[in-house]
Amino acid sequence: MDIEQKRDLGEQAYEKAFKYELDYGCCPQCVLATVQETVGIVDDQTVKASHGLSGGGGLLGEGVCGALTGGILALSSKYGRERDKLDSGRHINNFKKSRELTERFREEFGGVTCRQLQQQFTGRTYDMWDAGEYKAFDDARGKKCAHATATVTKWIVEML
Repeated sequence: MDIEQKRDLGEQAYEKAFKYELDYGCCPQCVLATVQETVGIVDDQTVKASHGLSGGGGLLGEGVCGALTGGILALSSKYGRERDKLDSGRHINNFKKSRELTERFREEFGGVTCRQLQQQFTGRTYDMWDAGEYKAFDDARGKKCAHATATVTKWIVEML
């Protein structure tokens, strides 16, 4: 696949991930499901396992943005170390790709944690376990989380 084809596929993935995030939420699952449908490599178990990573992990906001973790999981699905090769070294290529994604994400969105993005997108942070706070966050963020999710997905499709 040439660069132009990857870009086109990346744009298609952007649109699909954007819609998934708006329709279903759970940014890591939206990234992974779209990567799975667009280029393969991600299995259903990985999509399922990513569910708890949403909202910075357990909806607490403290950890890495779920869209970014979904992207790292997608990269690791292709470049990560196999279970039967735990003793075969660090497999640094996967870390390099994950670092590249993380740095690009930080530059584009002004942080890497869910709370940092909440602050960037809305000017404040929220307790996503409080129904009123979550509603306020959902209203204030508009389509910004969907854009972050879709952007990561596009980048991943282009990186694979």
